[in-house]
Amino acid sequence: MHPREQTADTGQRPSSGRRYVLKGQPLEAPALAPGLHIVATPIGNLRDTTLRALEVLAAADVIACEDTRVTRKLLDHYGITTPLTPYHEHNAVDARPKLIARLATGAAVALVSDAGTPLVSDPGFKLVRAAHDAGHAVTTAPGASAALAALAVAGLPTDRFFFEGFLPAKSGQRLGRIAELARIPASLLLFESGPRLAAALADLAAGLGPREAAVCRELTKLHEEVRRGDLATLAAHYESAGAPRGEIVLVIAPPAAESADVADLDALLRNALARVSVKEAVAEIAAVTGQPRRDVYQRALKLAKDGDADE
Repeated sequence: MHPREQTADTGQRPSSGRRYVLKGQPLEAPALAPGLHIVATPIGNLRDTTLRALEVLAAADVIACEDTRVTRKLLDHYGITTPLTPYHEHNAVDARPKLIARLATGAAVALVSDAGTPLVSDPGFKLVRAAHDAGHAVTTAPGASAALAALAVAGLPTDRFFFEGFLPAKSGQRLGRIAELARIPASLLLFESGPRLAAALADLAAGLGPREAAVCRELTKLHEEVRRGDLATLAAHYESAGAPRGEIVLVIAPPAAESADVADLDALLRNALARVSVKEAVAEIAAVTGQPRRDVYQRALKLAKDGDADE
C-alpha cells in the first residue's frame, strides 16, 4: 500500500510528517493523496492563504511554481520546507514530462502560480491536461483570484462576465480585439500593466464608448486602489497622473443596450446619425451596444426613411 493511501481498517490517511506553522504553532499536515493538486495562493496579503492550501503545500512531495523566489516567501512565512521546482512558460516543455514522471511514481505534486489561482494567464493548463491524459488524479484547493476580487469590488454587473486577460500590446491589434469584445453582453475583466494602462484605456474608450469601468490596483495590499468612472475619464486621469505601480485588473460594464429597449436604441442612433452616415452610425452603435448589426441597420434605415436623418 502506498504510504499516502487510506488505511483499510480506519479509513484515515496516515500522518505525512510534514509541518507548517500558524500563528507560531507548529501543525502537522495530513497525508496527501497521489496526483496533481492545483493550489491558489494569495494575490497580495499572505493572510489570505487557506488552511487547506497550507496543508497541501506542506504535505506535497514537490511544489511546481512560476518563480521559486516568490513562492519561497510564502512558504517561509508559514514554515513550510517542501522542495520547489520551477514550472513556467520558458521551461514548460522540458519540465512538464518530468512532473508527469513524478506523478507516475505515486507522488503528490502541488502546482501554484506567483499569485492567485493557477491556470489564469499561466502555462498550467498543459500540465493539467497532460496529467489527465496520463490517468493521474487532478484536484484543486481553491482560493484567491485577482479577477474575481476585482469583480467583487468594482460595483459593476456580476451576473455575467468575460475574462479576457491581457489585450495586445500594439494599438492596432488592440483596437481590433476591442471591437470583438464590444459584442459580448457581459462585464469584461482585463489584466493590464501600469506603463500601458493609459493607452489601453484610451483605446477601450474609442472602441466601447462611454462605458462605466473600474481600475482595481494592488488588491489586498497596502496601497489597494479602486478608481471608478467612464473609460474616457479614466484614460485622461492616468495619462495625466502617469503610469501606476502594481498589479492591475480592469472591470468594464456590459454594453448599454443589454437592457435597453427600442427607444433607447433609437436615441443612440439619432445621435450618431446627426454626425455620420447610416453605415458609420450602424457600425458605431452596434459596437457600443453589442446589438446585432443587422438589427441596428434596420432601425437606422427606418429612422432615415422617416426623415430623422439623411442617409
